[in-house]
Amino acid sequence: MASAVAVAFAFAFGCGTSSSFLLPNTHKTNHSSLPYPLAAPKIRSESMATEKLGIKVETNPPESKLSQLGVRQWPKWGCPPSKFPWTYSSKETCYLLEGKVKVYPDGSNDYVEFGAGDLVEFPKGMSCTWEVSAAVDKHYKFD
Repeated sequence: MASAVAVAFAFAFGCGTSSSFLLPNTHKTNHSSLPYPLAAPKIRSESMATEKLGIKVETNPPESKLSQLGVRQWPKWGCPPSKFPWTYSSKETCYLLEGKVKVYPDGSNDYVEFGAGDLVEFPKGMSCTWEVSAAVDKHYKFD
């Protein structure tokens, strides 16, 4: 009986696929008799894209996308913590290897925040202020 409770607990809370995870393995459980198959929890970072104030940010893009874009072959740029104005004469796409930034588009009191692991796209013509709180190291490309 305790084994069935352990399996039910493991199933409900995603703790594992066998009762041996919680209790000593005193006997085998017949998983085929369970109403739902047990599955190991999937652990991975999900990519998530958002757009705010005209700036597109994709968090944790898959390596396949970075390879397809050729990101690792783009030039690199970096800067220490600082605050400065910037205007984009072309669309820029960048991938942050390190750092943390808040960008305040001109005419807005709001900002877009991004950091290491983010793929960011700025539209042509945007004027803004960059506020770098942790030193930036990024790959970039202008179109």
